[in-house]
Amino acid sequence: MNRSFPIYIADAFTNRVFGGNPAAVCPLESWLPAETMQQLAAENNLSETAFFVARTDGAFDIRWFTPELEIDLAGHPTLATAFILFTELGYASDTIVFHSKSGELRVTRKGELLEMNFPARMPVVCDVPAELLNAFSIAPSRVLRSRDYFLIYDTQEQVENAKVDFQQLNQVETLGVIITARGNDADFVSRFFVPNSVIGEDPVTGSAHATLIPYWGEELKLETMKALQLSKRKGELWCGYHGDRVTIAGQAALYMKGTYYLP
Repeated sequence: MNRSFPIYIADAFTNRVFGGNPAAVCPLESWLPAETMQQLAAENNLSETAFFVARTDGAFDIRWFTPELEIDLAGHPTLATAFILFTELGYASDTIVFHSKSGELRVTRKGELLEMNFPARMPVVCDVPAELLNAFSIAPSRVLRSRDYFLIYDTQEQVENAKVDFQQLNQVETLGVIITARGNDADFVSRFFVPNSVIGEDPVTGSAHATLIPYWGEELKLETMKALQLSKRKGELWCGYHGDRVTIAGQAALYMKGTYYLP
């Protein structure tokens, strides 16, 4: 007999369905094999699927899978998971504690916003592969790196208009590539690309803001900032820079809830 499990899909960093970034959220009573969770993420075919298990201390363990691999930090599915816990699963406290491969992560309900607390990842000077520069139709003014390559542009319009050659980008060894500039109607803007992936361009990327926030916090001398991710779906993020930690806040909208079955 097949076993049934609940599943939700929520759009994160938006207040409306079809905006922001969709994530699948899968509550579990105990962990499934990693191979099974990877197969489920591939079947869902979203940029990330989050799985979480309640701990005895009231916190939760959380893991994230793209369609291709497990990753160590993911923002929008963490926001989506917290949103589902608050709105669908009756979580009563205002702060949820997650334990992950990147350490402890907290999500706090603040009015209409859910605020995540993540480790900061300041980008640093790096060697720049020729394929990375060849992949973009507009040359950046500077390239740094943290987990992801970090391309800095002079204007929001350059970020909006940059075209990507994935034949070139797929030759670059990295989880992701951030492109960014100061914003016109926000403090900074960004886009995020994933080489060798079905994702291509990610709609809204919370984990990228673990790098964007410390960079722009230092550059703009600001502790609180508004950010926009300029994908077709668009994302709004309210950001805080706190030294070795960052806060990333946004909204979410429920798209779907249902059941999946495993043998």
